[in-house]
Amino acid sequence: MDLPKAAVQYLLPHHLLSRMVGRVARCRIPLVKNLLIDGFRRLYRIDLSSALETNPHGYPDFNSFFTRALRPDARPLAIAPDALISPVDGRISQVGGIDEDRLLQAKGIHYSLERLLGGAQWAGEFRGGNFATIYLSPRDYHRIHMPLSGRLVEMVHVPGRLFSVSPATTRVVPGLFARNERLVCLFDTPAGHMALVLVGAIFVASIETAWAGVVTPPAGREVRSWDYRNDPQAPQLERGEEMGRFNMGSTVIMLFGRGAVEWGSVCHQDAPVRMGQQLAVYHDVA
Repeated sequence: MDLPKAAVQYLLPHHLLSRMVGRVARCRIPLVKNLLIDGFRRLYRIDLSSALETNPHGYPDFNSFFTRALRPDARPLAIAPDALISPVDGRISQVGGIDEDRLLQAKGIHYSLERLLGGAQWAGEFRGGNFATIYLSPRDYHRIHMPLSGRLVEMVHVPGRLFSVSPATTRVVPGLFARNERLVCLFDTPAGHMALVLVGAIFVASIETAWAGVVTPPAGREVRSWDYRNDPQAPQLERGEEMGRFNMGSTVIMLFGRGAVEWGSVCHQDAPVRMGQQLAVYHDVA
């Protein structure tokens, strides 16, 4: 059944549908937004007990509900000083080593590291390194946090399609993560360079960061980049600090250089993870 469902997606106007969903998600008419929130809660059995705002009708629109904040004590961070933590709530779809220019998407399907990053400039930093791909389902918490402390070096917006990133689609659409629209955030960290790739998906109305706000839309056909290497005001974020969010859900891919991290036993395919949970230990290269 996966292939026919994916085939239909090739015909859909991905960006138009996503922009339409974005407008509806930001509708502040009480009747409309409350119907959306109540229907979504029933469909996905959303638990608001750890949310900062536990009244579902207390949110100004559906998007605010979807990207809701959690109580400060809801996601305690791993205490080990060398712990690399999960940046999100979700499920690990793939984890392991980067084979030169290839990352594993699903069984029998690989995609290009260089294409994922939007060019060759940074690919050499991660060849032979490690990666983890975490899928955020609609019911998950959708804010993205820092796996370890870091200073922003560059941000790259790579335009593309907006296929679904559900497991059913990733199993059949070749090179999906290097085809979808995405935001690549490159950091200088104690473990060397780290990339957090925020992958868009159908109905993801926008991706935003803590330092730049909404980055997409607007879309466009050209790769856009923002260089912070020589900026004394470049964002510096601590481990566990919020770095961005999906306005609707998607996937985060973490990239590290050779020998920078060692994945723990909890970090395996299909494992559920929560933000703040230790996924690996990192090696300080400073």
